[in-house]
Amino acid sequence: MTDIFDTKISCKKCGKEMEKVKVNMKGFGIRAVRCRGCKEEIVHPSDIHALEQFKDLKGKNFHVKMRVVGNSHAISIPKEIVNFINEMHRDMQSEMDMVRLQFDDFNRLSVHFDEHNDWGDRDR
Repeated sequence: MTDIFDTKISCKKCGKEMEKVKVNMKGFGIRAVRCRGCKEEIVHPSDIHALEQFKDLKGKNFHVKMRVVGNSHAISIPKEIVNFINEMHRDMQSEMDMVRLQFDDFNRLSVHFDEHNDWGDRDR
């Protein structure tokens, strides 16, 4: 299936050809097209949908089991979270099989799914 953003799009206001750009919305790199003349932007509808999914998942509490696997403990990550993360990484060719785990505080662990994200400052 082809993507409508793969075609040339002309601005409704001034008629100039729009260029593909990435727009930062709430920490997400959202695909968009921007007019070279009047700077009007059109955001990709599927990326807006993904942002809405994120809003639905963010802050939602999940109760998951902790299991002993060999000398380690494992937790299950709910399928809706994994599906969302996979959708966000759809442009990457490799499968996600490794994540980074960081002990933030006495009662807080962080799981990092984005291998390009640095370990320093981040939004909370």
